[in-house]
Amino acid sequence: MRSMEVYIQYIANALGIREVQVKATMALLDSGATIPFISRYRKEVTANLDEVQIADIARLYKKLEDLDARRKTILEAIESQGKLTPELRHRIETCFDTNELEDLYLPYKKKRKTRADMAREKGLEPLAQLILAQKERNIVKAAESYVNENVPNPEDALQGARDIIAEGINEEETYREYFRTIFRKHAVISSKVVKAKAEEAITYKDYFEFSEPLNRCPSHRYLAMMRGELEGLLRVFVDIDAERALEWLDRKIIFSQGEAADQLREAIADSYKRLILPSIENLIRSEYKEKADAEAIRIFTDNLRQLLLAPPLGQKATLALDPGFRTGCKVVCLDARGALIHNTTIFPHPPQYQRDEAMATIRALVDKYNIESIAIGNGTASRETKELVDAIPFDRKPMVFVVSESGASIYSASDVAREEFPDKDVTVRGAISIGRRLMDPLAELVKIDPKSIGVGQYQHDVDQSLLRESLDETVMSCVNRVGVNLNTASKHLLTYISGLGPVMSQNIVNYRSERGGFNSRAQLLEVPRLGAKAYEQCAGFLRIRGAENALDNTGVHPESYPVVEKMANDLNVTVDALIASRELRQKIVLKNYITEKTGMPTLTDIMAELEKPGLDPRGEAKAFNFDDTVQSIEDVKPGMLLPGIVTNLTAFGAFVDIGVKQDGLLHISQITKKFIKSPSEVLKLQQELRVRVTEVDVARKRINLSLL
Repeated sequence: MRSMEVYIQYIANALGIREVQVKATMALLDSGATIPFISRYRKEVTANLDEVQIADIARLYKKLEDLDARRKTILEAIESQGKLTPELRHRIETCFDTNELEDLYLPYKKKRKTRADMAREKGLEPLAQLILAQKERNIVKAAESYVNENVPNPEDALQGARDIIAEGINEEETYREYFRTIFRKHAVISSKVVKAKAEEAITYKDYFEFSEPLNRCPSHRYLAMMRGELEGLLRVFVDIDAERALEWLDRKIIFSQGEAADQLREAIADSYKRLILPSIENLIRSEYKEKADAEAIRIFTDNLRQLLLAPPLGQKATLALDPGFRTGCKVVCLDARGALIHNTTIFPHPPQYQRDEAMATIRALVDKYNIESIAIGNGTASRETKELVDAIPFDRKPMVFVVSESGASIYSASDVAREEFPDKDVTVRGAISIGRRLMDPLAELVKIDPKSIGVGQYQHDVDQSLLRESLDETVMSCVNRVGVNLNTASKHLLTYISGLGPVMSQNIVNYRSERGGFNSRAQLLEVPRLGAKAYEQCAGFLRIRGAENALDNTGVHPESYPVVEKMANDLNVTVDALIASRELRQKIVLKNYITEKTGMPTLTDIMAELEKPGLDPRGEAKAFNFDDTVQSIEDVKPGMLLPGIVTNLTAFGAFVDIGVKQDGLLHISQITKKFIKSPSEVLKLQQELRVRVTEVDVARKRINLSLL
């Protein structure tokens, strides 16, 4: 429908990006290039657009294509009715606003038979036009001429005429645009509890009698009210001053006095209450739901990104404990690659109290398997288990970490877990997940539905397809930013690598099993169904430790190997020597290696990779200790200063783990004395804090905290 040039111009204007950049990016996307690949390896082509900008282009491009498809449907529908004038066609073809497009289509849209349709069938259209003209003084008398077997009396005739007028007012494009604008500026959102369910709705107590300007309603509050309404516990309204709305319509339509004016006032009031208000309210609610969804998803994806990029412990033999009371603590031992080598159960806590036996078991396993680190899940009995481990007199004490176990139970019952450990029960799989997420959070967490990881808010209330798309983009971005070990990465992790999918990832795992691993990136081309295009997209994000070519363990793309080799040749050294010597690299004059395909951005990235080949950008994991005097919420008292760690960021505050089962709430107003729009301006997930307890409600299991 629209030319590509029009798309490019529109996207460039909407995003504030130069047209040449948009054109280049769209061409790359159309060729099958992924967003991580474009942002990392095609900087010269896009003039250094980042992942966010490229994703925005892709999203808007898709939106325009969807709008074009809708435009085509509308044109065909109106044309089939023989009502498509050249002027209407032009307006539809040049329209880029979804609401405006639907307004243009509304008078021609097929719908269930309306009161206005029935009035027209009774021949009352001329009477409606007579009233609108406002020239006839005696409208009631004029209505008598329309009385027949289908119209019993003048009032029925006038009612039918008013129905026709009311529908026409509702379908008038300028009126609808006016009310959309007024609603956006001045609408008030209010809620009331459903009286019969007041006790059941206690969670929504703040919204039993609530009202505020819609444009000041934050996303989390809007979504909370929507959830309450969906559950049948609240009634929610979005409205404007009806009296002012009717006065405005009166001024636009009525220019006389007398019977015609009286009929028009009735029609206007009916149109507003019965047609315009419900329609515009639904539209505005939908718009604000979309905005609230976008904000909730943004917070969710920001949190997920921070969680996925949390520092890993690395390849160290690890003992993982999934704590519990009655059912005991599940213990697993993992080798440095995360493979399960032993599992058992200990019962140090009530009701068994086998404390000495449990300590002896852990100490023996640490010695036998040369355990370097211990991971303890942060759920039930976590503090008691940490205290137990700290009391063990190890000959060589391992590092001890408390690890979030959010989502571990989801993983343990998943198809992925069953495929990995078909002969182990869910409790053992959960402990394995706790240990592995200490060793490499990214590699383990990609196996879990992000909605189950325990970050974000209202994830079940937002647009699920948009949420899934955003979360998948975030996971892919993180995986490709870090890169993965081609010889150890799971099939699930490989799936998120640029250019790969489930089939090719499985083929890589099969090839690895059959051949004993990869010695070079070039071997990827021997993997079934992995052709040149997929190789181009994925190769730079895959690492091979100890490869024949040292560049295979860097983020340097194979297409740039000749550049590095030329740098080494010009210095009369090997590539390995170039990587090993900063002094040699400092002799390189980058501008001498600029070519038509390789510009300064790529050359700068290459030098950064040679500086730290194979370095994980996430840093290293550090142990964190809670206050030993606080074991449960009963131990928490107002005024206490406690160490804590941020577990979740929301629009209204942060949740902080202080070492008891219930996370404390650090409200946005208690984070800093400066005004901030979001807690994420100051805090990050997994950030260590020292917080003050301001309030404790043991009955409701709520803890309020402050940084001030």
